[in-house]
Amino acid sequence: MEQQEAIRVAREEAVALRAKIRRGLFADQTAGAAPHCVQGNLVILPSFLADDFHRYCAANPKPCPLLAVSKPGDPALPTLAEDFDLRTDVPLYRIYRHGELERETTDIRDVWEDDFVGFVLGCSYSFEAALLEHGIPLRHIERNMGVPMFVSNIATVPAGPFAGPMVVSMRPMFPEHAHRAAAICAEFERAHGEPVQIGNAEAIGVSDIMAPDFGEAVPLEDGEIPVFWACGVTPQMAIKQARPDICITHAPGFMVISDIAASELAAGRGPEISSAPQSNE
Repeated sequence: MEQQEAIRVAREEAVALRAKIRRGLFADQTAGAAPHCVQGNLVILPSFLADDFHRYCAANPKPCPLLAVSKPGDPALPTLAEDFDLRTDVPLYRIYRHGELERETTDIRDVWEDDFVGFVLGCSYSFEAALLEHGIPLRHIERNMGVPMFVSNIATVPAGPFAGPMVVSMRPMFPEHAHRAAAICAEFERAHGEPVQIGNAEAIGVSDIMAPDFGEAVPLEDGEIPVFWACGVTPQMAIKQARPDICITHAPGFMVISDIAASELAAGRGPEISSAPQSNE
């Protein structure tokens, strides 16, 4: 697909899907739902924690590649989409209080505060169309399932109160596909880039492929190996340790949908972000 056509198709997919989400007509996981669009993980925090979380992302670019940071109290993210609203345009949110999950919801306008800062981090769903186009099958998409995610034994670099283990996503592949996928994903640094482990689940602390911590179990078939990527659910582990009074995230697998074509992330292209969150004071 030509680049300009890819950009047009991505924006049409994104606008249509966000409209359904906003109207309560789509509340499903988003793998394969907008295949040509950049998707993202979401973290919303009070502004006094924004600098520390920004530093945490900068120190851990593999699981936390920043795509966008909002202004305090502003639910818009114009670098990702003209009409995006942080409060209504994610299929399913999680509300944490003091590091513990309080509830899930499809609308956070009732808890929105005028000092909230939203962070959108890259997501591995953004490179899946490229894998499919290169003939690499993805079973979770074939079966309309959420990708399985596991809490690994890989430690992240602390920043302020934020620290914890890296979460990884897993896709079963034949070895020849795994190494081709690694080369393709290397161009998508802002969607987690190359895998962090190929073939050895126990080396990163994953003891049971059929018991993911998030998402759904996807079995390996004969001859396949597990391939693991860093995952943007990692901040939800750091939030449990930081224990902020309130924090809002996406529910794993229910992602931010941007207007940006996934092909734009290849080779480092994509939205520009500020070097640090802007204060509203």
